[in-house]
Amino acid sequence: MCLTKDFGQKHKTEMRAIQDSMDVLNGKWVIPIISSICFYETRRFSDILNDIDGISNRMLSKELKALEVNKLVKRTILDTQPISVQYELTEHGRTLQTIINNLTVWGISHRKEIIGQ
Repeated sequence: MCLTKDFGQKHKTEMRAIQDSMDVLNGKWVIPIISSICFYETRRFSDILNDIDGISNRMLSKELKALEVNKLVKRTILDTQPISVQYELTEHGRTLQTIINNLTVWGISHRKEIIGQ
């Protein structure tokens, strides 16, 4: 079978798309943060912090800012005393829900396969 130039270009485009995705979703905390927000309409900072074992305030703040820059998360300051902040997925961020659901199903299956739980 001879590969055409079009096939090679399509493959490069697909590989670039995967790299772009990994650049945004890479890191220890990004997927857990998105997952925490994904299960609810909105989440307060402290709720996300409590959901994710081992993340610090500073790291959560940094990751949430990066998710805002990538237009995956919207930050809203509430007019409360004391002031609280809530986060929600943007329309663009909600497109990740299928990926999150698939990762959850795969992770449960993988855990059973490896350690039987």
